[in-house]
Amino acid sequence: MSEELATGPKESPPAPRAGPREVWKKGGRLLSVLLAVNVLLLACTLISGGAFNKVAVYDTDVFALLTTMMLLAALWILFYLLRTVRCPDAVPYRDAHAGPIWLRGGLVLFGICTLVMDVFKTGYYSSFFECQSAIKILHPLTQAVFVIIQTYFLWVSAKDCIHIHLDLTRCGLMFTLTTNLAIWMAAVVDESVHQAYFQSSSHSNASHSHPSPDPKRMGNRLGGDCPCNTVVCQVFQQGYFYLYPFNIEYNLFASTMLYVMWKNVGRLLASSTHDHSHSPSWVSLFQETFFAGPVLGLMLLMLGLAVFIIYGVQVSGEGGHTQQALVIYYSFNIVCLGLMTLVSLSGSVIYRFDRRTMDHHKNPTRTLDVALLMGAALGQYAISYYSIVAVVVGMPRDMLGVLSLAHALLMIAQHTFQNAFIIESLHRGPPGAELHGIPPREPCLTFANLDALHTLPACPATPRCVDPSQIDPQEAMAIILAPRGHWRRRYLKDISLFLLLCNIILWIMPAFGARPHFSNKVEVDFYGYSLWAAIVNICLPFGIFYRMHAVSSLLEVYVLS
Repeated sequence: MSEELATGPKESPPAPRAGPREVWKKGGRLLSVLLAVNVLLLACTLISGGAFNKVAVYDTDVFALLTTMMLLAALWILFYLLRTVRCPDAVPYRDAHAGPIWLRGGLVLFGICTLVMDVFKTGYYSSFFECQSAIKILHPLTQAVFVIIQTYFLWVSAKDCIHIHLDLTRCGLMFTLTTNLAIWMAAVVDESVHQAYFQSSSHSNASHSHPSPDPKRMGNRLGGDCPCNTVVCQVFQQGYFYLYPFNIEYNLFASTMLYVMWKNVGRLLASSTHDHSHSPSWVSLFQETFFAGPVLGLMLLMLGLAVFIIYGVQVSGEGGHTQQALVIYYSFNIVCLGLMTLVSLSGSVIYRFDRRTMDHHKNPTRTLDVALLMGAALGQYAISYYSIVAVVVGMPRDMLGVLSLAHALLMIAQHTFQNAFIIESLHRGPPGAELHGIPPREPCLTFANLDALHTLPACPATPRCVDPSQIDPQEAMAIILAPRGHWRRRYLKDISLFLLLCNIILWIMPAFGARPHFSNKVEVDFYGYSLWAAIVNICLPFGIFYRMHAVSSLLEVYVLS
């Protein structure tokens, strides 16, 4: 009886009834997910059907569907913005973790490049307007309007936790997310068909065993029966294909931000939210580093650009330098991946001595980042394991086989250790969040004379605390706080910057057309061109997205270190 009386006062958590109660979310979320799945399957059916030969689905059908989806999504975004402006209580809370400035900045950058791509695409199809469908010109114009509206919407509303029209908002956000995924799929398929067409045409003189895409279907994608003979038309055509990677990343960035907004619909946040986000100044952003990581990363970035240019020139040329180009390409990637693996492993070792607490608070942004890192890495894992099987079972006796095997093994190791480092970094508390179970050392408070400060060592071996009453007030000009673990934070910042720059160059190479998977005949001869092309075209877009998402996560790790 006494135990019941003792536990009685503890069982009164219904006291916070005065505050708002979080409504049941499962029904609205289920409805919005079902809507997204059905729309996405319809878009996927049309897009994939238009990519295969002997299927009576052409790009005009895909453009019509995408244009309709973008118009509907843009109308919903305008409705959302109007409702939130008219109703001040629509957004009572804002998620501090959602939509960080570097993510929104990357969205704006990729959005600008997408607008340039739409200009090139409009100019290309306008060059032979008389023999083209009007939807081919309407599609890029609609996409430009959609990109402008969506970019503004995500810039101002990415942190919203809206509390009105919950079911309608969830369905609208999921439909907009599905629209971005459909545009991403269409861009990936279009670029893959374009790459396959030129890969097959470049190797047609050497071998006739590789099935090439249907000329009629490929001609329909490149302008149909309309000739593109003028210089301006060819510039527009090449320009918008080179800008496809930015359009792909824009839609993926927008999709991640829309998903976080969808998770935050109806979410309640306490007034004293555990906010571990930081907004440091641009001056302090590049301080407290050893500069070894940025310098080495920039060197690898410039060297990688040179290797990429050499590879592109030698592979596309007719001098027979493909093997030499592949040796250079694989050698650079092996060195870069090896260094990234060692650096990521050293960062994880440093965290073994870090006394900051782990952040276990609810954070939809971090949960999504971790899921995307693990999921996107599966694409590169698949390609690497297929390459390992082809090399080990096929047993090629040349240098390219050895380099391909080393490249595949290091790719797996690098993804594994980098994911471990990033995920652990994202779950660490901010600097100063020490473990409560470990008593911190007494901070060293030193009063120093500024005139004699330059004669003192940077870190005294035996610092002692001095009573301020024993010091002349004129001499107590500066207070120096010696932070513990300062070298660890510097080293972690260097690691983050180095990995960030390396991921940028490893994104540039495949995103802008480097395909050693087809130039190297080990996998092509082992699996056959059709199967290997399907594996690469399905898995490589996820590997490309992994690199850019890793850049975004590493920038957050750098700021939070």
